[in-house]
Amino acid sequence: MKCRIVEIKARCSDVSRIREILKSRRADFRGTDHQIDTYFRVPRGRLKLREGQIENALIFYQRSNQKKSKRCDAFLYQCPEPDLMKKILNVAFGVLAVVDKMREIYFIKNVKFHIDQVKGLGRFVEIEAQGRTPECRITELRRQCDHYRKLLGIAPEDLLADSYSDQLICKRQNRGTTCLRGRRGR
Repeated sequence: MKCRIVEIKARCSDVSRIREILKSRRADFRGTDHQIDTYFRVPRGRLKLREGQIENALIFYQRSNQKKSKRCDAFLYQCPEPDLMKKILNVAFGVLAVVDKMREIYFIKNVKFHIDQVKGLGRFVEIEAQGRTPECRITELRRQCDHYRKLLGIAPEDLLADSYSDQLICKRQNRGTTCLRGRRGR
């Protein structure tokens, strides 16, 4: 399935406040999922296999690394045999990074919210305004994403440009120093 997404990622120092705001807006809490995202070395974009109890999918996406709300074009394939898929992709491409996280998942209509505890990185909040139809306008998704960023009180200085995988790669290359603000060309 092809999906258009406008998203932001930010550091989160007050998880309780975020939960309360989502609850007050009657967000649909889908549960807490332990997810392992395995990223593979591909020539362009990003390819990851997500393994969790709630969400399991092979996901290919392309987006720029920028701190403001960013457009992401993604293809999702619900993967019935993730172990076999991981073996095939590892042989074909090799593993780039593995992200291990506990993720709380919420929805308000087409907008998805994540509260993440990422092993080795800390706590984050993500907002994804999703469009699954050709009529979906990026400007409307961006407006939704920015509306919820303001509602949740996410300060511009807490916004992050890089993916969790980029942050972990940077941390590994810099021997433990977390790279939460830098931009990477990948």
